[in-house]
Amino acid sequence: MADEEWGAQLSEEVWRNILERLSVAELGRAACVCRLWNSIASDTELQINAFKAPWKLKEIIGRPSSRSFWQVTSLSRFAISHKLKRSDTMAGLAIKYQVHVTDIKRLNNMMSDHGIYSRERLLIPVSKPDILVGGTCYIELDINAKREVAVLYLDGAPDGKPGYIANAIPEKGKRRLLESMRRSLQTDDGTAEYYFSISNGDLRTAFAQFSQDLSWEQRHVS
Repeated sequence: MADEEWGAQLSEEVWRNILERLSVAELGRAACVCRLWNSIASDTELQINAFKAPWKLKEIIGRPSSRSFWQVTSLSRFAISHKLKRSDTMAGLAIKYQVHVTDIKRLNNMMSDHGIYSRERLLIPVSKPDILVGGTCYIELDINAKREVAVLYLDGAPDGKPGYIANAIPEKGKRRLLESMRRSLQTDDGTAEYYFSISNGDLRTAFAQFSQDLSWEQRHVS
């Protein structure tokens, strides 16, 4: 059905009221239907609200480097900011937040427990979604973890130190990774940017997700 026919049946405002009830994944699929749906589903406010909804978040402060950040909703997008004290240990933090030591190290890009002594804070994986209910998260690109996450501060708000919000991947290096991903996936720049974001620049993960999404489209979209 042509875009004009969709628009003739229902106004853009009505379609927006319908689409804003969709999940993040459903919005992504709706964007493939027609130009009108793509325009509405690509609206940043709509995507942020869909991103917040499953976790009942109160607010998201800051904007990610790519709008594709909003298109994946899972606990892996979130982290708790823990300001380190001299008495802190990896084992102690794992017990306190009910997570595994290996998960803390993986999230913070740490090879060993000794990395804790050279940092002012650690990102802690969110293990229980209930902690996000009614919370405010800050979009940050941590220079140590080398990833962009929605950070929850249990004891207030960020202290504004610029090291927490910095470009962890040099722009030149990012362009090379994106170009490699675009060639491997045989797709356009926008799609490569999206899969770059959700895979944290890992080509193998990006290709697996792309293949999965392509398979879904072939089964459900005529």
